[in-house]
Amino acid sequence: MISVDEARGRILAGLTPTAAEIVPLAAAWGRVGAAPVRARLTQPPQDVSAMDGYALKAADGSLGAVLDVVGSAPAGHPWEGALTAGQALRLFTGSFVPAGADSILLQEDATRRGERVTVNEAVAAGRHIRRAGQDFARGDVLVPAGKRLTARDIGLIAAGNHPWVSVHRAPRVAILATGDEIALPGEPIPPGGIVSSNSHALAALVRAGGGEAIVLPIAADDVASIAAAADGARSCDILVTTGGASVGEHDLIQEALGGRGLVVDFWKIAMRPGKPLIHGRLGAVPLLGLPGNPVSSLITGILFLLPALAVLSGLPAAPPPVSFARLGADLAANDQRADHLRARASMSDDGTPVVTAFGRQDSAMLRMLAESDALILRPPHAPAAPAGTMVPIVRLDTLGL
Repeated sequence: MISVDEARGRILAGLTPTAAEIVPLAAAWGRVGAAPVRARLTQPPQDVSAMDGYALKAADGSLGAVLDVVGSAPAGHPWEGALTAGQALRLFTGSFVPAGADSILLQEDATRRGERVTVNEAVAAGRHIRRAGQDFARGDVLVPAGKRLTARDIGLIAAGNHPWVSVHRAPRVAILATGDEIALPGEPIPPGGIVSSNSHALAALVRAGGGEAIVLPIAADDVASIAAAADGARSCDILVTTGGASVGEHDLIQEALGGRGLVVDFWKIAMRPGKPLIHGRLGAVPLLGLPGNPVSSLITGILFLLPALAVLSGLPAAPPPVSFARLGADLAANDQRADHLRARASMSDDGTPVVTAFGRQDSAMLRMLAESDALILRPPHAPAAPAGTMVPIVRLDTLGL
């Protein structure tokens, strides 16, 4: 068996980002930029007023001064002239500041009577003016390549006058569940069978990771059925199977796909839950053979499939983000396998995150995983840890799961 870190490193080392494609900006949220986005204009393009008020020369803005109002310039309707001594121009937020003005008198600091305005609060040069290029200048890099685009990035790219953007294609992930005993939700359940949650859970995980999930029909526990179903993944960027990854009489993934060209890299990891995990390549398509147990399937998906999706999407190779929290209850010493304990999270009175592992860690208890906020990471041979110990965790809510 190999370690979790070695397994993840070997999985990610064989992946390359998907090709770039041009998409409308409205469809770019959550995608990873394939090229730097540079501003096509300067923002603001000219000095603009940050407030409603009057443009004037600061030298004319002493307390009690009375100025002539020579016009009005709402945003989008710039005034073409130039202010001279003793003049003011009515402006609004976003209005271009006219030539000759170097300050803004706020409307609440002024008294207007007809075409004259009195200064009730002395002004200072440059006050309440947003300078040209204050946000960005033409040619500036607004968003670097290799960044997953947020709503904030989308707004910035739009402000830079880009209706389209180059992003990596969303990775296509084929999901193949296997087993005579399983049925999809709503389908007839075979005698002695169960409802399969893996396909739907992993499809949701793929979408959370920025990928496109393609759920294949369930394959029966026979070599021909599994091999034929896996043929549907030939055009995908990765094939994920669930079930059949161990060494039991009905664990047929390696046998079934060996005839289709499967080359296995490894198939056991020193972790709990999720020891039987196959990694290899089915021709040109990377393969992750996850355990059939639903909790094991999801946790191995978090630890290995999510990072794989990140690399395929154009992001750097990295494990799920780890933070630290204080134990809310004692933990026993760990054995030779890395453990991933399902836990609830809370906040202490001093603002420190606290995690408390569920009393039962049965890998068949999917409800317990659904109610978990975090995974407590326990390395192999970790000693007993009393309540109050700081431990590494993976926050599930930060992963969009």
